[in-house]
Amino acid sequence: MNSGVQKPASILERNIVPFPTLIGDIGGTNARFALVRDGDQPVERFPNAHTADFATIDDAIAFSMSQGARPRSAVLALAGPVQGDKVPLTNCPWVVEPKRMIERFGLDEVILLNDFEALSLSLPALGDEDLVRVGGGEAIANAAQVVVGPGTGLGAAALIHARGTWFPVPGEGGHIDLAPVTARDFEIWPHIDEPFGEGIHRRIAGETLLCGAGLVRLYRAILAADGKTGTFDNPSEITAAAMDGSDADAREALSLFCVHLGRLAGNLALAFMARGGVFLAGGIAAKIAPFIATSGFREAFIDKAPHQAMMDKMPTSVIVHPAPALAGIAAYARHPETFGVVTDGRHWRR
Repeated sequence: MNSGVQKPASILERNIVPFPTLIGDIGGTNARFALVRDGDQPVERFPNAHTADFATIDDAIAFSMSQGARPRSAVLALAGPVQGDKVPLTNCPWVVEPKRMIERFGLDEVILLNDFEALSLSLPALGDEDLVRVGGGEAIANAAQVVVGPGTGLGAAALIHARGTWFPVPGEGGHIDLAPVTARDFEIWPHIDEPFGEGIHRRIAGETLLCGAGLVRLYRAILAADGKTGTFDNPSEITAAAMDGSDADAREALSLFCVHLGRLAGNLALAFMARGGVFLAGGIAAKIAPFIATSGFREAFIDKAPHQAMMDKMPTSVIVHPAPALAGIAAYARHPETFGVVTDGRHWRR
């Protein structure tokens, strides 16, 4: 009698992904597509599609397939939870309908993943050239890892190793609460525009501050707390002025952005005991990597009394690989047996 824990049927069945496979990383602003022709050839990238330029994800896929792609399957990572046959994206008006996608493009199957789940699949293969280290600490082999990243929204996921398999743990960690800590935080906090609630239900979530729009909210709250008027209206302007030192308010905003990111990343590291490392992903983190390295990020990450010594042993890094989510999806498409990806409710066949 086999008394061991059985893997879900969805894992046992997933011994191959039919090639060629269209892979996609669908965010709130950009949709990145590529083709995995087989297990050996290099991944073929297609031009990025701006989500605002296409009415539906199917139209964006059709644009990519016009470049010569004729896939049999699709594995797509989405910015949001995957539930049901119609999956709306969190920060984009697209709705993903796998059954319709299969019919329109003649696919044999479609698998949907969370975008940060896909990012987590890339972590075991990242090399030193793909990372910018922030602070000290040394990774323990096969220990839990966490990836978190600000972009159009804020995503997070974990990767857990057990019985020779990497198990991704997707979630909505970007929506956990943030709280004021310092006296300066308490001055700024009442002026933060909270898009997810008001009145007695008002709360500051991670995504309130730790995304592109969140940086603007933080900058405006700093100005309001100090009785000033604003100069910048978009995150790229604030980032540029902060990094070149031309605007003190922008620099404070980006500095506090890094501090709050460190606090949230530290919370997730504690939750998963991430001795394998904590990784910052996304375009914002990569762009400001030098700023993060000299900011209060690491100190805020470690400041988890009574566990500062333990936190200081966990390495933190910024991912600078140009397309880590696609790399993670490609690794899964080629070697699904390496990953314990549970596809129940996220796998559609013709």
